[in-house]
Amino acid sequence: MGRIASPHGVRGAVKVKPQSADPASLLDHEQWWLRSRSGSDWTAYRVLARREQNGMLVVELSGVASRDAAAALHGADVGVPREALPALGDDEHYQADLIGMSVVNREGAALGVAVEFVQSGAHPILRIAGHDGQERLIPWVTKYIDGVDAPGRRIDVDWPVNY
Repeated sequence: MGRIASPHGVRGAVKVKPQSADPASLLDHEQWWLRSRSGSDWTAYRVLARREQNGMLVVELSGVASRDAAAALHGADVGVPREALPALGDDEHYQADLIGMSVVNREGAALGVAVEFVQSGAHPILRIAGHDGQERLIPWVTKYIDGVDAPGRRIDVDWPVNY
C-alpha cells in the first residue's frame, strides 16, 4: 500500500509514498506491516501519529525513535493485513494479487510474468519480466489491459511482443 521514502525530522518519523487508489486510506489503520527492501519477513509496527503532507504521508511508528532508525527503514514496503482491506467489487483486484501472474497478449504470446507495479503520476504501470529476458512496462489502463483471469493466474493485454 506504500513504501517508506525517507526519514522526516530527527525524532524517527518517516515519509511514506502511498501506492494505492486512495492514499489517505492507509492513515485509517492503527497497525502497519513493513517488509525491508531485502524482502525479509513482514514486521508489525503500531502507528503512533500520522498525517498527509504534500502528497506523502508522515508517520511515527512504535520502536522508531531516531532519524537513524527511520533511515534504516528506507525503501521498506508498507502493508496492512488482507482482512483489514475493503471488499472488492466485480472485476477489481488488489495489485499484490496480480504479481506472479502470466501476461499474455491478444495473439496468445506469453510476454512474461508480472513482477511489480510502478506508480506514475497518471496511472500504475505493470512491470513484466519477460521469458526472453526483456523487461516490459505496460500502462494499467483499459486501452491495454483486456482482462484478468484470477483463478487462471493470467493477465490478458493488448501489447505487441516486440515493444
